[in-house]
Amino acid sequence: MNPDRATQDQAALTLEVTGDGVAWLVFDRPDSKVNILTSGVLARLDALLGEIEAQASGLRGLVIRSGKPATFIAGADISEIASVRSEEDGYAASREGQRILRRLEQLAIPTVVAIDGICLGGGTELALACDYRIASDRPETRIGLPEIRLGILPGFGGTTRLPRLIGLSQALPLILSGQPVKASRARRIGLVDEAVHPSMLLDRALAAVKAGARPARRKKPLASRIIDDSAPGRAIAFSRARKQVMKETRGHYPAPLLAIRTLRRSVRAPLDRAFENEARALGQLIASDECRNLIHVFNLMEGAKKPPPATSRPAIERVAVLGAGVMGGGIAQLLASRDVPVRLKDINAAAISKGLQHAAGIFQKSVKRGRLSRRDAQHHMDAIAPTLDFAGFGRVDLVIEAIVERMDVKTRALREVEDHVGDGCIIASNTSSLSITGMQAGLARPANFCGMHFFNPVHRMPLVEVIRGRQTGPDAIAAVHALARRLDKTPVIVNDGPGFLVNRILSPYLNEAGFLLEEGASIEAIDKALLDFGMPMGPLRLLDEIGLDVARHAAAAMHAGLGDRMRPSAALAALEGTSLLGRKGGRGFYVYEGEKAGGVNSEIYGYLAPAVPATRSEMPSEEVRTRSIVAMINEAARVIEDGIAESPGDVDLGMITGTGFPPFRGGLLRYADNVGMPTIVEHLERLEAASGPRFEAAPLLREYAAAGRGFYG
Repeated sequence: MNPDRATQDQAALTLEVTGDGVAWLVFDRPDSKVNILTSGVLARLDALLGEIEAQASGLRGLVIRSGKPATFIAGADISEIASVRSEEDGYAASREGQRILRRLEQLAIPTVVAIDGICLGGGTELALACDYRIASDRPETRIGLPEIRLGILPGFGGTTRLPRLIGLSQALPLILSGQPVKASRARRIGLVDEAVHPSMLLDRALAAVKAGARPARRKKPLASRIIDDSAPGRAIAFSRARKQVMKETRGHYPAPLLAIRTLRRSVRAPLDRAFENEARALGQLIASDECRNLIHVFNLMEGAKKPPPATSRPAIERVAVLGAGVMGGGIAQLLASRDVPVRLKDINAAAISKGLQHAAGIFQKSVKRGRLSRRDAQHHMDAIAPTLDFAGFGRVDLVIEAIVERMDVKTRALREVEDHVGDGCIIASNTSSLSITGMQAGLARPANFCGMHFFNPVHRMPLVEVIRGRQTGPDAIAAVHALARRLDKTPVIVNDGPGFLVNRILSPYLNEAGFLLEEGASIEAIDKALLDFGMPMGPLRLLDEIGLDVARHAAAAMHAGLGDRMRPSAALAALEGTSLLGRKGGRGFYVYEGEKAGGVNSEIYGYLAPAVPATRSEMPSEEVRTRSIVAMINEAARVIEDGIAESPGDVDLGMITGTGFPPFRGGLLRYADNVGMPTIVEHLERLEAASGPRFEAAPLLREYAAAGRGFYG
C-alpha cells in the first residue's frame, strides 16, 4: 500500500471518550472533501471497535459522526472495487466488511449514527449496523445504496439488513434503483429514526445514546404488511420487481436480477445464511464484465464533474435565450429551475406564449409527480422574463441562440444580438449541425462566441456539447462549461466540425438503418436487433423521435460536410416530400396517438417503394447489429483523427449521455476495445467488399489493429 495512503487511512478515523462516558467515533479523511471506506479505513475501524469493546463496561454508548461539513461517508473506494478480479476475492472482501460491521452491530453498548450530508453505499451499510439513526434535514443529505449502478449489490450487510429494518416493499426499490432518498423520506420509511435541523444533530445523537438508543415502534401501512409479512405477498413483490427490471433493462444488467434472487433466498433466512448469500452474490458480480464497464462509466462521469478549465472571468449569473420554440423554451425552463434569471426573446407574442407554455408544462409535471411544490414551480416560472425586444440584454452575461437551423438566419440574428450586449457578454449557439467557425466570421467579438448544444428534451437529456470554434477564446469555453455543470448537465468540450461529436457518430448509424431497409430487413427486425444490443430504442424509432424532416436536414448537412460516405440512403431519401414527420406528426415508421406509441405504420413500405423491395428478408440480427455498431465505431475513430474530440473518454461520455449508448457495455470505444481492433477491422473490410466505401476502415483503426492496442491503450 502507498505509505501516504496508509497514513491517510489511519488518520481518517479517530476515537474520543468524553467525560460523560460517551465514545465518539469521527470519520474525517485528511486532504479530502469526502470520507470513503477503503480497506485501510475498515481495518482502522476494526481496531477501534476492539478498543471500544475493551472499555465497554465503562461506556454509556457510542456516537458515530463525520468531521466534514455536509458529508458523512460517500461510499467505498471505487478503485479498490475495480481492482478485484476474481469471484473469490470479491467474496472475501464482502465477508471481511460484513465481519467488521457485525462487530459494530454486536457492541454491548447503545450505538447512534449522526448522518449529515451524503451517506451512500458502505456509509449506509455502516448506519444500518447501528441501533439508532439520526439524519440532518439539510437538502444535501441523501441516504442510499447505489451499488447496483456499479454492477454489484450492497455487500457489507446492506442487502440483508435493509429489508429487515424497513420491510421488503420499501427495500426493493432502494436496492434495485440505487436512488438515494432525502432525510424526510428516510424518516417516513423508517430508514432513520429522526430527521432534525443540522444544528440539533449532535445534541439529539447524544440524547439518544444516553436514552439507550431505542427506536420507537413503527406501524407499517396495511399494504406493506401484506407484502412483507406473508409468503404470497413477498412472491408478488419479487415477481413485480423482476418484471420491472426486465422491462427497463431487457436482462442486460445481471446485478438487479441477482439482487432479487439473493433477497428471495435471504429475506426470511437466518442472518448467517443471508450474509453468506450476499457475499456469494457480490463475488459473482464484482468479477463480471458489466461491473468493470459500469465502473469505467462511473469514472468518466466523475471526471466530467471536475472543475472547468481555469478562467479569471466572473461566473455567468444572468442569461438571455433568443428563440422561444421547443428548444428555447426548454433551455429557459432549465435555467429557471436552477435559479438563473433568464430573458426569453422572440419576434411575436404567440411564439413567446408557446415557449412559456412549454416551460410551465415541464414544471407542472414535476408538481404532479411530487418533485416540486406549486409555490416553487411558480417561483421558477417568475425567473423567466418574456420580451419582444432587446431590453435588458445589456446586463446579461450570456445569450443562448436557439432559432431556426439556417445559417443565413442565424448569422443575421447573431450580429444583431452582438449590438445589444456588453463587450464581455458570451454568445452561444444551440445549433446541432451548423458551423460555429462559420458563424464567427461576421462577429465583431468572435472570441466570445461558441456552441452550446443541448439535446431534446432539454430537461431530461444530460449532455451539453460545448463547441469551440476556430476563434473561440478559452474564457468563453470555461464559463459555458461551468454553467453547464451548474445546470447539472454533463458538458463535453469538442472542436467545430460537421455534426460535432454525437450527431456525427450517430449519422452513419441512422443511415445504415436505411440501407438495411433497402436490402429487405424489416422495420421490426432492425429496431429489435439494436434493442437487444442494449440501445434505448431502435434507429428507426429514434428517427421518428428526432423528426424525419429534421433528420433529413441533418443528413444533408453531414453529406455536404463529409462527402460520399455520408450519402443518405435511398430509403430515407424516399420519404422527402411525404407527409410523414415521425412522432410529432403522428406517423413515421410507427404510428402515434398523443403520447402513446403504436406499432409499425403499415403504409410506410408504400412510401419507401421503389427504394426498398416489396418483400422482407430474414436478415440475421447479428448482421444488423454488426453493421450498425461498427459504422459508429469507424466514424468515432475519424472524430478522434480529426481532433473533434480530445479523448476516447469524451467520445464514450458523449455517446452514453447523448444517445443512451448502453452503459453496461462501457461506452462505444470501450466496447470496441473489448471486441478487439483486429475484429473490428475484419468486419469493416468484409462490409466494404460487400457494400462499398462507406465501410472503409479509418486509418486509426488499422493503426491500432496493427499495434495490438485499443483506444484506451
